[in-house]
Amino acid sequence: MHPVLLIAYHFPPLSGSSGLQRTLRFAQYLPEFGWGPIVLTVRPDAYEQTDERSLAQVPAGCEVVRTRCLDAGRHLSIMGRYPAFAALPDRWASWHLWAVRAGQRLARERGVRAIWSTYPIATAHKIGATLARRTGLPWIADFRDPMAQEGYPADPRRWQAFKRIEEAAAAQASRLVFVSPSALELYRDRYPGTPPEHMVLIENGYDESSFDGLPAVAARGQHEPPVLLHSGIVYPSERDPRALFEALARLAKDHRIEPGDFVIRFRASVHEALLRTLADQHGVSAYVDIQPAIAYREALSEMLGADALLVMQGANCNEQIPAKLYEYLRAGRPIFGLAEPAGDTGRTLTDLGYPFVTPLESAEAIERGLPAFLQALRAGALPVARRDVVDRYSRRALTGRFAALLDQVTAA
Repeated sequence: MHPVLLIAYHFPPLSGSSGLQRTLRFAQYLPEFGWGPIVLTVRPDAYEQTDERSLAQVPAGCEVVRTRCLDAGRHLSIMGRYPAFAALPDRWASWHLWAVRAGQRLARERGVRAIWSTYPIATAHKIGATLARRTGLPWIADFRDPMAQEGYPADPRRWQAFKRIEEAAAAQASRLVFVSPSALELYRDRYPGTPPEHMVLIENGYDESSFDGLPAVAARGQHEPPVLLHSGIVYPSERDPRALFEALARLAKDHRIEPGDFVIRFRASVHEALLRTLADQHGVSAYVDIQPAIAYREALSEMLGADALLVMQGANCNEQIPAKLYEYLRAGRPIFGLAEPAGDTGRTLTDLGYPFVTPLESAEAIERGLPAFLQALRAGALPVARRDVVDRYSRRALTGRFAALLDQVTAA
């Protein structure tokens, strides 16, 4: 086994984020390809929410090294305020100090052959850059999604910090990895001095072992209305649900939908108060079911048993694809896509044969598309992606591509 250091903030027992699955499954399957993962992450007190049950997902024999990490927003805050320098590039900036020390020790003692760090916690890439510089080891920067974007981060100091990390990766990393085609092309254009072959695509995916033995738990009772399930966070900006609620109100007012026709279930949305407020304002509470988070495998069972699945992605995230989409594909249920058809999420759904893709921001388009979707659902006329195509997004297959990258950069 060739040791590889995986630097990731998102890792069990963190609760409330599917983002940990990428690191978790790489750690699970890398040994099949000759690589021994060592996960460098944070202590549980760095997380706002934890679920000890998720620790059972950590592969047996996987070495996990946890270091101190202060969340500036919680640990350094006095009356809601904390020093700005303690939150650059993000609130977990202090992790850099302890993680670099631990990473140097691990590189020396374990004979680490390569370093991998993963966003969306920018400090992880800062740690990766420092360790690569000090050890001389090849570094793979897993961006997933774009960092410094137009208007994001809104704080100019944070934006500059993100840009510096990007520039360091473009100049220093052996490979930069993205999860969507548009993000990949964006960075190839943004950093023309970096060889284009050094920027590669490894999508998010689903873990087949997580589905093993799962029953399809029906999302509704025998005499209850069909359920369109949205499983995961509803971000007020990136997945703004306002147009959806406006469309529901119009359809209900014209009696094109009636209570009992269907219900949209929001599972683990985090922003429950926003959803309840919108439902009340538009008078559509009869069509909305807001439910709390459940254990990961329970959530997968709910997807398997849902009548249909709802994916939401705003046009301001056209270069991103929700990680949850790949679990939706594996669940094999019809999907109603609320996403810009020209964006990566919309194109992925269309290319895989899902006919209903509607802009999330357009109440008019949703007003037209939702009744047609429901009619096709009742008629059993909605297609799903072929299983052999979906298998390309299994975590094992994606880890094989990651291992091939490790082989390349260490050979070089």
